[in-house]
Amino acid sequence: MARIRRHYALAPHAGFVVKEQVSVESIMSELRARSDPESRVGMARYGIDTSTALGGTTVPVLRAMAQRAGKDHELAAALWATGVHEARILATMVDDPVQVTEEQMEAWAAEFRSWDICDQSCNNLFWRTPFAWPKAFEWSLRQEEFVRRAGFVLMAVLAVHDKHAGDERFAELLERIERECEDERNYVRKAVNWALRQIGKRNLELNRAAIERAERIAAHDSRAARWIAADALRELRSEAVQARLRARGR
Repeated sequence: MARIRRHYALAPHAGFVVKEQVSVESIMSELRARSDPESRVGMARYGIDTSTALGGTTVPVLRAMAQRAGKDHELAAALWATGVHEARILATMVDDPVQVTEEQMEAWAAEFRSWDICDQSCNNLFWRTPFAWPKAFEWSLRQEEFVRRAGFVLMAVLAVHDKHAGDERFAELLERIERECEDERNYVRKAVNWALRQIGKRNLELNRAAIERAERIAAHDSRAARWIAADALRELRSEAVQARLRARGR
């Protein structure tokens, strides 16, 4: 039997009324109705693995679908189980981080085959779980390309969103960033660079620490390290970033 999630809203002069019904089958029907081979060609140009993609459904549309569905851990699991690219991105949007387990994070990460699903999982869901910090460290040492990328994407996302973490925690991440700066794989080096830049834009103190770390990385005998450092230093030293951090104070 199809699993159905009912949403309720208050109606005037009456109690609760059914607002909408959402099932895996109805979601998949909607995704298939939008399927567009031409858009898959465009996705591939951006390095997205389209082997399981339907195409035709943009991320903003998926976010609108996620709003209709609401937070639903079981629905997210069912969507992920379809293996369909767009359904898996939607799963990261509807899952409830409170119910996500470490085992689930490991299982999903092991199936990352495309940078966008990796990034959406970290941005939408993983960073909100209690396992975000330990996984950032653990995954940054893993050999699988997209699992390692996920470790550094988590670092970048935590730098933006974790308002309670102290500077010392991000200083530890900078050490890990330098340690892994020589990975030549494109999706890893870009994530390392992203993490370095986001930490360096958190506040003035971390900006100085990130610039110092980037200067050290630039001295590594590695093309990846030199690119990571040059790109990060360009942004972290820019007047736009410096002015924004000075305006914040600290």
